[in-house]
Amino acid sequence: MVEVVLRYFPELSQKQVDQFTKLKTIYQDWNSRINVISRKDINNFYIHHVLHSLAIAKFITFSPGTNVLDVGTGGGFPGIPLAIMFPAAGFTLLDSIEKKIRVVSSVSYQIGLKNVNTLRKRAEEEKTRYDFVVSRAVSEIPEFVKLTGKNIGTVSRNNRPNGIIYLKGGDTGVELAPYHDRAVIVDIKDYFVEPFFETKKIVYLPFPILPFSPSPDGC
Repeated sequence: MVEVVLRYFPELSQKQVDQFTKLKTIYQDWNSRINVISRKDINNFYIHHVLHSLAIAKFITFSPGTNVLDVGTGGGFPGIPLAIMFPAAGFTLLDSIEKKIRVVSSVSYQIGLKNVNTLRKRAEEEKTRYDFVVSRAVSEIPEFVKLTGKNIGTVSRNNRPNGIIYLKGGDTGVELAPYHDRAVIVDIKDYFVEPFFETKKIVYLPFPILPFSPSPDGC
């Protein structure tokens, strides 16, 4: 139920509440035609998809005019919930699968989002620079950095430097080894008490995203 969103974000406007409320019905309708969300997950829609996406909104408040690229958006996560949360920021939702982009475009239109642009292309084909790249674990982190590091702009307009904000589950130690202490890891359970978030994390890699190179003495 949408109430779980309101529990953590009580400051939402009535328009935002209405947009979040409409989401489940719209996705259920699409799911009857295209497998956008796992059938077993649709009953947990607001926790597993909407609230999970909104963990990023607990980590950072995007300033007006911020441009965000959601790579491998799938059915529109985390991009659509974030676009509802930050109507003054711009969100480009990218996926290589046409039917998924069709769903995202339709959902955005049906709930009246004016700050969403959709792109059907592969991540390596996108050359535009953005303030932030976000995603829900579409690949191993080093691979994702190689694909999207080129898309991070150099001029920051937020209280955190531009970079990658990645939703990831499980152990991130091996994947993040190349970035050593440059990476910021946040446990989503610090924001939300639901058991689903027990092992979920936000990984933030600020620009410039450079692999860690140990000094000759090993320090």
